Amino acid sequence: MNKREKILVCGGTGLVGSAIVRKLLEKGYNNILATYYSKKPNIDNVKWIQIDLKDKIKTDELFEKEKPEYVFLAAAKVGGIMANNIYRADFIYENLEIQNSVIYNAYKHKAKKLMFLGSTCIYPKNCPQPIKEEYLLTGELEYTNEPYAIAKIAGIKMCESFNIQYGTNFISVMPTNLYGENDNFDLETSHVLPALIRKIYLGKCLEDGNFEAIREDLNKRPIENIDGNANKEEILNILGKYGIKNGQIEIWGSGKPKREFLYSDDMADACVYLMENIDFEDIVNWKEGENSSCDTIKHPVKEIKNTHINIGTGKDISIKDLAYLIKDVIGYKGDFYFNTSKPDGTMRKVTNATKLHSLGWKHKIELENGIKKIFEWYKG
Repeated sequence: MNKREKILVCGGTGLVGSAIVRKLLEKGYNNILATYYSKKPNIDNVKWIQIDLKDKIKTDELFEKEKPEYVFLAAAKVGGIMANNIYRADFIYENLEIQNSVIYNAYKHKAKKLMFLGSTCIYPKNCPQPIKEEYLLTGELEYTNEPYAIAKIAGIKMCESFNIQYGTNFISVMPTNLYGENDNFDLETSHVLPALIRKIYLGKCLEDGNFEAIREDLNKRPIENIDGNANKEEILNILGKYGIKNGQIEIWGSGKPKREFLYSDDMADACVYLMENIDFEDIVNWKEGENSSCDTIKHPVKEIKNTHINIGTGKDISIKDLAYLIKDVIGYKGDFYFNTSKPDGTMRKVTNATKLHSLGWKHKIELENGIKKIFEWYKG
């Protein structure tokens, strides 16, 4: 990519897309388009386009008019374990619609390169750890996020298939659990780390008797339409519903599952690095521990699969230890109640980042510093 080529970031307001937009701006790219669905962000030097990417006609018109040369497909319907399990139909349908629309139009309108962003939930529930790319489709998926995972697997296979059949240059990356600016802190739909930050912060406010801070928090981010203007009893009831009480915070599950977390700015740095330096052919020819010169793409008798790239740190932490780490950062003094009647999900999920490291990229932001950064952003 050169600095003047037209780059389209699909889903430019979410955790992933906004981090990619910031990274592109930081690196001096000056012809950036980014899509948003409802609320236009206040970021200069970006052409913002409001669109529902599930609409194939509108997406076709966007590609026809703008003719982007590079595309980051970061748009997706995402959520935590609760949202994935409740809104199963929405998660598979909406993600497939977005992917089909964007990937096909990138091919149709001859984009030079596309990056599809998925998730490490694509891997089997009980696959070996750390998770290598080759473990895809070797076992049963985790039930709670199965519809979302199937959609993302379809996206990987769609990119591979277009590359094989039509010679496109579409690459897929699978980030581990992400956190950072513009994360989702809705207690019904958020992932575990932002949910813990918000719950522990609100628990700290209750502990300190700082009800004004709680009202300010709810005015910024209402919970089930309860904002800071509600009466005290209503506010305490909604906090209690999500396990936030004075002196105690409920956390779903045993706290034993281990997860890996990557700061979104690191993820964006990896994505831009790969977009600048790595093509699909490089990934096809990559072999662990060796430099392969065989051009597999031109030998269709050979299987081409598992061409996606894990993006992660290769380090994990238990949910219990994560909660106590956030507790220390925020200064909360109360207790945790681990509700073992609630699902744990997969017991361990940490990526093997060998392929990513061998392609020339490693993470920079460690978890404790990342939590401090995102907590300061959240309060601001």
